[in-house]
Amino acid sequence: MNLHIQAVHFEPDKKLLDHVQKKMSKLESLHDRIVGVEVYLKLDNVVHQIKDKVVEIKVAIPRHQFFVKQSSKSFEESFDLALEAILTQMKRQKEKLYQS
Repeated sequence: MNLHIQAVHFEPDKKLLDHVQKKMSKLESLHDRIVGVEVYLKLDNVVHQIKDKVVEIKVAIPRHQFFVKQSSKSFEESFDLALEAILTQMKRQKEKLYQS
């Protein structure tokens, strides 16, 4: 699995990057043909004082691509919400594949 993490308009700390890498390893157990994973970490509403932390996850497998975008007050929370959503999408797609 090819994992690419990109932070937009800020420098992420090592703790956040380790959190993302550790949690993304769960995807390999769910699907063995993952081509690539892209994680984007962004700050939203930079103009205002309150900055939401936005996480986007793209997962590519042969003939299918999954995408999730979540935001909250912390990157860890946004990432965990996005990961749960992408896992749900992948499980549904796998179930559809086996039903047909």
